[in-house]
Amino acid sequence: MQIKECIVSAPGKAILHGEHAVVHGKVALAVSLNLRTYLRLQATSTSKVCINLPNINTFLSWDVAVLKQLLPDSGAELGNVNELDAELVRMLRNFVGVSNGTLDTRSMAILAFLYIYLCVFAKSRELPSLTVSVWSELPTGAGLGSSAAYSVCLAAAMLSASGTIPSPLSDQENTARWGEVEMELINRWAFQGERIIHGNPSGVDNAVGTWGGILRYRSGKITALSRVPMLRILLTNTKVPRSTKVLVAGVKDKMNKFPSIINPVLESVDAVSCTCEQTLTEMASDTPTPEHYNVLEELIDINQHHLNVIGVGHTTLDTLCQVTLARGLHSKLTGAGGGGCGITLLRPETECSVIQNTIQDLKDCGYDCWETRIGAAGVQQHSPLAVKEQVLEVLARY
Repeated sequence: MQIKECIVSAPGKAILHGEHAVVHGKVALAVSLNLRTYLRLQATSTSKVCINLPNINTFLSWDVAVLKQLLPDSGAELGNVNELDAELVRMLRNFVGVSNGTLDTRSMAILAFLYIYLCVFAKSRELPSLTVSVWSELPTGAGLGSSAAYSVCLAAAMLSASGTIPSPLSDQENTARWGEVEMELINRWAFQGERIIHGNPSGVDNAVGTWGGILRYRSGKITALSRVPMLRILLTNTKVPRSTKVLVAGVKDKMNKFPSIINPVLESVDAVSCTCEQTLTEMASDTPTPEHYNVLEELIDINQHHLNVIGVGHTTLDTLCQVTLARGLHSKLTGAGGGGCGITLLRPETECSVIQNTIQDLKDCGYDCWETRIGAAGVQQHSPLAVKEQVLEVLARY
């Protein structure tokens, strides 16, 4: 391996506007969250490959010699970054003991790890001994891009360790980002990890994890907003499980039943996304004004009503909106709806006491709640000095 140790991180994601409408060709705005996944890769001399995932209580290791047997005969190509190797995925499923119907978080995380590890190091024909430890501030299964942040971290660390991409850190820096070419490669490998985990992902989550900031998505085309304001939010997890597939199907059924009603609603959601994009662009170009925040709050309220109309609301999300509005704050669901998570905009002048009391109110409802920011940086490499003490403490245990 080219390096002895590598620490990287990538952000989670939320949908600001455009949920469900994006499935039908409308604009969605995806934003990075300043809740991150951290990965530490260490070279070892143990002749083993180890993966430690304390968030999901998973600690595994394999002999390098055994993993080498999964590589194709010399000369055969492995690891085309533009195409998932179905035969390798099949072999890994058999190797790990995962049936085709298995979709649990633990199994998918292991498969993504082994796939990226084997593909990135295959060309050298020498699989290295290493230990990878991952810890995340993001809850799993909440629609906040935790799997994408994991895949982005895996891709960045493996590509760096193999020497495929150089370290962006200089002697004077503790945190740094790669250039556009390197990030494009990271994103493409992370997308393969997402395909293993989710089957047919849009590519939005891994793009947010790679580039950060705010991305505009429409009909498969992803465009980054060139300048974005950093906005403070509360992120609330109602902890109510939901099925994205079922919710998407429900919206489709409503469209078929009431096309003259639902189609205009989706057009209005599209207009909300575009108006929000314009407002955010203005805020990044000039000094944000109270009027800008007034517009953002109105758009949040309007879109939340839209989402209730198309049938993806939930009583817990209604409670979130009522609790925060009682404190003068505005909220909407983010993601699939039907439970899951919501976001609440915080204005610059919002008093700390209001924020803390709102967080406590939501916790009293049985929800988890964090104060964070949107528009955070994408994938980064860190020196140990730059990593939060509690994160480094967790990663150092393994």
